Amino acid sequence: MHSISSAMAAKTNPRAITVRIARDPNDLMLVTAIRSAVYLTEQDCPMEEEFDGNDLVAAHFLGFVGKEPAGCVRVRFFGDFAKVERLAVRHQYRRSRLSFKLVREALDYCRRKGFKKAYGHAQDRLVDFWARFGAKPLGHNRKLTFSDFSYTEMVLDLEPCDDAITLDSDPYMIIRPEGDWDRPGVLDLSAGRPASSPLHDFAAARP
Repeated sequence: MHSISSAMAAKTNPRAITVRIARDPNDLMLVTAIRSAVYLTEQDCPMEEEFDGNDLVAAHFLGFVGKEPAGCVRVRFFGDFAKVERLAVRHQYRRSRLSFKLVREALDYCRRKGFKKAYGHAQDRLVDFWARFGAKPLGHNRKLTFSDFSYTEMVLDLEPCDDAITLDSDPYMIIRPEGDWDRPGVLDLSAGRPASSPLHDFAAARP
């Protein structure tokens, strides 16, 4: 999931498949480009339906084949489940294992965050793909159609990681960059400075 390991893999193997979490506006531009190619161009999805207002409240994963951005998937979070959605792989990379790698990384991420269930909407023709990860039709038998496709609700039981992040986790871990919880971050390093904020002095001087 780390960008450093992804870069090293791309150098040693130009066809290496790597996945990392999106972290900045440039990464979100890549996500937008990939989904535009797949959903807007190939599936003729209207712009306002594909870019639905949820992209800035979600985690995104970017998949690469070598150095080329080739796929993405989005994860959103609810009270007791995570929703895995918007899986997209550019057509020239669909014979690779990238789609499987993207889903596995997304599910591992959910497990690390302590979620016990993942939920998704599978286009009816892709139910078997999601079943490979253990997902099953939800069973409510609710008809779900949007953006001109029929979907099946799928749910997957997850086993949280032994080191899933909880309120008992190291507080510095909780404030590290998403998906990079095991390496000290910039705020860990800032802890080496004394607590000398000017606001602290200002508060002490108040009558």
